[in-house]
Amino acid sequence: MTAGQAETRHRNQVEELCAAAIRALSGDPALHFRARRLHRGREPLPLHAPHLRQSAGDDLRSARGIADGMALRLTASDAALHRGLCPRDPAERGIFELLEQFRVESLPPAELPGMRRNLRLRHVHWSLEFHRSGLTETARGLLLYTVAQICRSRITGEPVVEETEDLIEATRFALAPSLGHDLAGLRRHRTDQKAFAEHALAIARTTGGLLGGTAREAEDEGDPTDPRFSLVLDFDASPGEQIPSATAGTSRTLGESGAAYRVFTTAYDRERQASDLVRPAMLAELRERLDRRVARQGVGPGRLARDLKAVLADPARDGWDGAQEEGLLDGRTLAQLISSPTERRIFRTERIEPVADTLVTFLIDCSGSMTAYAEPVAALVDLFARSIELAGANCEVLGFTTGGWNGGRPRRDWIRAGRPRHPGRLNERLHLVFKAAETPWRQARPDLAALLKADLFREGIDGEAVAWACARMRARTEARRILLVLSDGSPMDSATSLANDPHYLDEHLRETVLREESTVEIRGVGVGLDLSPFYRRSRVLDTSVTSGYAPFRDLLGLLALR
Repeated sequence: MTAGQAETRHRNQVEELCAAAIRALSGDPALHFRARRLHRGREPLPLHAPHLRQSAGDDLRSARGIADGMALRLTASDAALHRGLCPRDPAERGIFELLEQFRVESLPPAELPGMRRNLRLRHVHWSLEFHRSGLTETARGLLLYTVAQICRSRITGEPVVEETEDLIEATRFALAPSLGHDLAGLRRHRTDQKAFAEHALAIARTTGGLLGGTAREAEDEGDPTDPRFSLVLDFDASPGEQIPSATAGTSRTLGESGAAYRVFTTAYDRERQASDLVRPAMLAELRERLDRRVARQGVGPGRLARDLKAVLADPARDGWDGAQEEGLLDGRTLAQLISSPTERRIFRTERIEPVADTLVTFLIDCSGSMTAYAEPVAALVDLFARSIELAGANCEVLGFTTGGWNGGRPRRDWIRAGRPRHPGRLNERLHLVFKAAETPWRQARPDLAALLKADLFREGIDGEAVAWACARMRARTEARRILLVLSDGSPMDSATSLANDPHYLDEHLRETVLREESTVEIRGVGVGLDLSPFYRRSRVLDTSVTSGYAPFRDLLGLLALR
């Protein structure tokens, strides 16, 4: 195991332990971490305070402090009441959010003394990181740091961080007249959220005004605000982040007129082996780059293969086991029974083994916008292709793009023909085979690296690609066929949309999926986008996760659907 894999495994274990602790404390079974962010199901939860943000250097106790703080926020704070009281000014809201977090952290259950220690340790760790990063060298940074220290100390009854006590003393003394009354109210009303909020709002307004003054002073002195200051007030103002959805409309040409989908000309359509379009030397370089990306992912093919077999395999008869002490009488042992009446191993049982008689096809959208996700998608598909083979199933990796931009040669032919109305698809279709189902992963390994060649990515005609992939799958003998379509948006070919209508390809994709689902299980995998307008069963792939098992777990859940 490489150092990178070991680090990734350790980080995943820490996240799983912390998520389990939050679920146990909050009683919410849907909570889990993804990309170091707490999610409820597929929805990320707001990050209320800067010290709740995880970093790569956090040890287990510091991470447990974050988890305990999140659990207390879920159980000891009324989210609706809090949203109704929040000030609109960003700086004031940042302070108000922080004070509410400090309030809930002062209320750990008495029977869990370890929670209080974890919270204190996390606060000290964050405070020292803040100070050592140089943020306290600015007037704004020192003011905010001082307010955080004295407020948490007053609310929880714990001392300020010893290492910076002398640093904040002068600012602490200067703030006493304006904050003293409300600081006392924070401690007195920490068990009453509404009463506590009155004093927290007063402190937030006072501090917000002082932060504005220090900003003007810094500007007058020609000292710009340190860009790292944005980390201090980074909180999620909304209860959750909505995942964008693919846009899909009804085609006037297809829907209203009842006309069938048309193709202006197929003279330039091609189906090519992807590796034939890349120079061998470049293909070798791309494979090395893909290998490095796969190594950073930190996912072992063996583990993924075991999970895939559990998802894809069905029990099947695989012969008989003889010489058993129970089961069906084995006629071949009757002579043995006569010669040795005490012999008991005269039975046989039917052997049932899990068999993955399945074909999984990855159909990858190779449109121009997908180049930004080429590397994580290629690593994901490469690992799945290898692991599916280890699980005893078959895998095919296909792609679709166009042979040119803006219609290419078909559009030129259409213009020469006098631009007839509603010409249908108006580009040269290019279908790519990265790995055929009958080709072993080891043999197809160089070809998969062609997924990283950026100039293969042009425009996308999804409906015809889905029909092509399904036709290839039906030509094979596997009992179960699953098609995973990876795309970052709606079908898009500019020439076709302009010559017909903007939703011409959208309508065709929906019709194709509906028709092909009778013989093939079709799933949509949205790369940062919800593809549910086109696919009944879909998942959103989180491309911000650069390592770990989370995206593989999401796709395993999609494969498990029947």
